[in-house]
Amino acid sequence: MKYAGLIIMKLASFLYQGTRSYGIVTAGGVIDLGNRIGDQYRDLKALLQGDGLEQARRFAQAPVDLKMDAITFLPVIERPEKILCVGMNYAEKRQEFDQHDPAPTLFVRFADSQTGHNMPVLKPRHSHEFDYEGELAVIIGNGGENISRDHALDHVAGYSCYMDGSARDWQHSWFTAGKNWRQTGAFGPWMVTADEIPDPHQLAIRTWLNGRMVQEDNTSSMIHKVAELIEYISTFTRLNSGDVIITGSPGGVGKKRNPPLFMQEGDRIEVEIEHIGHLSNVIMEAPLQAFAAAH
Repeated sequence: MKYAGLIIMKLASFLYQGTRSYGIVTAGGVIDLGNRIGDQYRDLKALLQGDGLEQARRFAQAPVDLKMDAITFLPVIERPEKILCVGMNYAEKRQEFDQHDPAPTLFVRFADSQTGHNMPVLKPRHSHEFDYEGELAVIIGNGGENISRDHALDHVAGYSCYMDGSARDWQHSWFTAGKNWRQTGAFGPWMVTADEIPDPHQLAIRTWLNGRMVQEDNTSSMIHKVAELIEYISTFTRLNSGDVIITGSPGGVGKKRNPPLFMQEGDRIEVEIEHIGHLSNVIMEAPLQAFAAAH
């Protein structure tokens, strides 16, 4: 596939036989960039930090190394320095929650709250209101501060799907406590390079729970557009390569349905964004003890 003379890339992070790598996803499988340029760029974030997209593109028509069913997807960017999330950024969602603040609503996610495509999303044991939110994720390529909105999209490396799982009964008067339980945010399957998405505000976005469509909108309905968000965020913090901005969820969330509709163990949650991909995960109950104590 080509756009403006360039080979379009879908870039994924993954595990293969216990080893972390990253590569180009094609119809026939995965071209393993870790095997080819991993000595220069150890992961996808390092590739972006090193301005290595053009070098990676040289392998876009190389023979496939791995079949899709041989890999385990990781979050597209496994350990971003920052994950900045935008709340109440679609008109219908703002109506559902009776929100009127004109400024962007921002909160943060931690890197260890993420999981990859086809991996379990963990329902927090302490939550009875685990809600779904399908969102467009923006991955920063060229970092910067005080970025003007006129040039903001030049700083975007690509776009992906995000399922921003929310423990509503832990949000209270803030968002952070409800958003950072382990493996509650699904990120993937891959990053589509920005040259394939000349306008990030012309994309259909849909979410399904157990095959039932529960959210449907278009990114044109965003109140604060991607360029505006980059401008706003970069005024108070430097955006770095591999940072992720999650741009908000359409209306239709479970909390505001009658009766409410929350995710339970065994449910399948899916997010699809036009021209980007289809993210799918099954809900599992979080284990009682996530990690053994170190002695």
